Amino acid sequence: MRHALTLLLATLVSLPALALEVGQPAPDFTLEASDGKTYSLDDFRGKRAVVIAWYPKAFTRGCTIECKSLAENGHLIREYDVAYFMASTDEVETNKKFAAAEKADFPLLSDPEGEVAKAYDVLVPALNIAKRVTVYIGKDGKVLKIDRDIKPATSAEDMAQTLGELGVARNG
Repeated sequence: MRHALTLLLATLVSLPALALEVGQPAPDFTLEASDGKTYSLDDFRGKRAVVIAWYPKAFTRGCTIECKSLAENGHLIREYDVAYFMASTDEVETNKKFAAAEKADFPLLSDPEGEVAKAYDVLVPALNIAKRVTVYIGKDGKVLKIDRDIKPATSAEDMAQTLGELGVARNG
């Protein structure tokens, strides 16, 4: 009996925190970006929607394809009143080099400690890398959608389509 109780307690302690869900307030963050600026979710609250495209590792195949999509087709996303970012647990210097190599005209956020990735429920703890997940956040700071089915090659088109489906305001 004692062994079963110990096993139960160990299991409960090892369970992850409650997963981030649609409708919940998005966890706040303050992260350095590839453009030399620091961004906080609070900067956008009440002003515009935010999209964070989490990715595992700069300079890897899928992440490079996704970054190219957002760089080459970002005009589709910018039709909406939204701030958009890619984010990873890579160091700022790595993301600066990655952004330059892929001609990213949007910020890549760095979360090297993985604390924000953990709060967004996208962290793979043993590897300290993020899962490929895109989180859509409304002007009110609440999670509108969590997309775990990312196609890197069409990431920009898919993001723009999702923004339209979610009713995010268009510019102009």
